[in-house]
Amino acid sequence: MASFRFQIYILAFCAGLVIQSSCNGHSGIQKKHVALFIFGDSLYDPGNNNYINTKKDFQANWLPYGETFFRYPTGRFSDGRLIPDFIAEYAKLPFIPAYLQPGLKDYTYGVNFASAGAGALIESHQGFVIDLKTQRSQFKRVEKQLRQKLGEVEAYTLLSKAVYLISIGINDYSIPLATNTSHEEYVGWVIGNLTSWIEDVYKKGGRKFGFSSLFPLASVPSRRVIQAGNTGPSREKVTALVKLHNRLLSKVITKLKKDLQGFKYSKLNLYTYANERINHPSKYGFKEGKAACCGSGPYGGINTCGGKRGVTGYKLCNNVTEYVFFDSFHPTERVYEQVSKLWWSHNLKELFEVQAK
Repeated sequence: MASFRFQIYILAFCAGLVIQSSCNGHSGIQKKHVALFIFGDSLYDPGNNNYINTKKDFQANWLPYGETFFRYPTGRFSDGRLIPDFIAEYAKLPFIPAYLQPGLKDYTYGVNFASAGAGALIESHQGFVIDLKTQRSQFKRVEKQLRQKLGEVEAYTLLSKAVYLISIGINDYSIPLATNTSHEEYVGWVIGNLTSWIEDVYKKGGRKFGFSSLFPLASVPSRRVIQAGNTGPSREKVTALVKLHNRLLSKVITKLKKDLQGFKYSKLNLYTYANERINHPSKYGFKEGKAACCGSGPYGGINTCGGKRGVTGYKLCNNVTEYVFFDSFHPTERVYEQVSKLWWSHNLKELFEVQAK
């Protein structure tokens, strides 16, 4: 009889809980999944820039963006899903929502703070994007809300088991450098702000990080147009900055692994993976590696995709799956899927399995 009353009590208790997972007690939220928190730029932005006052250059909430998978524009700078979307799928998580999505209140699966055009430096596209410093402030508000909702212990458990992905830096090198600044000093500023972000998240409990080397900026269609017109930084200068950034990033995270107890990371070699597909598209199932599917001008490198950025005319390819680039700057969903699978199988998967110390 006592056992029967206990079962009735458990059923009543479960019925009173309003959570997204099935009832397994109060801590069931954390036991069932590893949360995913995402920071960065347009390679990871799911649509945060839809909700800020900015220029059309930093938004993509119109067709043909989103047409391949979602069938409508979400604000992602691609024809479909981005790397975080695939990683969430592989980790058996729902799509991680944009932080600025109206009505969003549940952060137990994570949230995405990334903003197209953002850099590690505040000065990069200042006033038009959500820079890394502001993304850090948003994360602090989420962390505070989680502590209020779950309590100190459970919130810390969620944050320490969570995985933190970031893609930042490319926009810091796509604008003119500060005058009288060496490459080493400028890249040092960018890496310094990224390191500060890592340490900040670590203090809040974060232990598991996913980093990406920078994309080969000199090889995107828009940069080919700039080079053809002899305006902007040279191909050699841009490549030198990106390669220096990637080298310093590797050094920093290797050192942090030694210095920070429990710090774990996985690094996506996006620079190499992208270069391989740009230079040898047929080897990876593509037909076109240099020109954009959507845009205008040489290589489709003029940023007119969708006709909302001051010029209404643009060209759209017939088969997006044949292209490495969707618009003048960003890859297609198919590229993102390929590199996401490589990253996941390399060692990112382990971060979703290993318990933080």
